[in-house]
Amino acid sequence: MNSDFRYTYNLLKNYHSDFKEELVYKQLMINLISTCEDCFLRSCRVGHFTASAFLLNKELTHILLMHHTKLDKWMQLGGHCDGDTNILNVAIKEAREESGIDKIKPLRSEIFDLDIHLIPPRKQDEAHYHFDIRFLLHAYDNNDFRKNKESKELRWVKKDAQNFPTVNDSIIRMLKKLAKSIFYP
Repeated sequence: MNSDFRYTYNLLKNYHSDFKEELVYKQLMINLISTCEDCFLRSCRVGHFTASAFLLNKELTHILLMHHTKLDKWMQLGGHCDGDTNILNVAIKEAREESGIDKIKPLRSEIFDLDIHLIPPRKQDEAHYHFDIRFLLHAYDNNDFRKNKESKELRWVKKDAQNFPTVNDSIIRMLKKLAKSIFYP
């Protein structure tokens, strides 16, 4: 295994979940990082690592979600690693880029959630999988966001699943985890 991958590998090895699907994702991610030298690059044909986050507002009462332009779905902030093997730094960088909020920090440095999902073919890109490692982040200074070209809309959303703009299983799973978390009032 590439020595640069050790940080992410250790995060995965130390991750535990009560959700069965995440245990499958964890093993598949460990297999990918152990066998594919380009797993942090888009060139990895089977799929590649991405990093994303549930970004909580300053008061820890809302989550910032984006309505993704290309996928036409509500989802958490995140994106491609593009060669960066520090998966937490990628999640923070993507949250900053997609929200316009500069002052973001992790509420904890451990993995919050894992997901593997298929990205459909688009223009020159073949269908592929995102091996998504997710973190819990905090916008600790203000709640003023600024959308970019990747989103149709950004919205602070309460944790109440009844009013949540998506029924995506993996996002609802994160919502359930958040409701049990010590970081959420």
